[in-house]
Amino acid sequence: MDKLQLDQHISQQYNADLEKLRTQLLEMGGVVEDQVADAVNAIENADGGLAEKVLKTEDEVDRREVELDEACTLILARRQPAASDLRLVLMVAKATRDLERMGDEANKIAKMAIALNDEGESPRGYVELRHLASNVLKLVNTSLDAFARFDVYAAMKVVRDDKDIDREYKSSMRELITYMMEDPRSISRVMNVMWALRALERIGDHARNIAEHVIYLVHGMDVRHISPAEIEKQLEAKL
Repeated sequence: MDKLQLDQHISQQYNADLEKLRTQLLEMGGVVEDQVADAVNAIENADGGLAEKVLKTEDEVDRREVELDEACTLILARRQPAASDLRLVLMVAKATRDLERMGDEANKIAKMAIALNDEGESPRGYVELRHLASNVLKLVNTSLDAFARFDVYAAMKVVRDDKDIDREYKSSMRELITYMMEDPRSISRVMNVMWALRALERIGDHARNIAEHVIYLVHGMDVRHISPAEIEKQLEAKL
């Protein structure tokens, strides 16, 4: 397992500050992961109460984002980190933003759940939604686990699997567009499901971003905008 070993410092407080960054990011990730799962359950079960819970969770996610941003800024100002320490701080700052945006997408799904609940009918597309949601949640969980263990192989799995999410999303959208053309009365309801599918696809993209940040953290490689095959080729050259 390819893991990063962070430097240990004479200042125990510095070590504690870096470890706290990791813990806070993983805690925020857990909150967002639950938020996404609750949003999907809300739309599947027409549960307006659960959807409202998702919307209220946004305040906590925003608060955690601000706290992590402040913590990263303080470490940069006080410690002037270098090498792997600097990459950790920068990675946390970037991943925090991705998690916050995941929370925003979960909110969109919750709002679609409320709209569908008000309409009172179950539209076409729930099967596609459930399957995509299951795969996206796995992606989010694996990306956070990759960070927790500094695991480049797990991060690469997320990068590869995000391509499958994109294909599944496009396939589901084509099916639903065809269905709406055949039954125009369904357009309003099915559009809400399509927006939820779009939000899930975006959550998958943010999970991939976090995985790419992990690769940067461990190897110092900026792999944004590079194909999975090229990333693997560069990683092989590093090993």
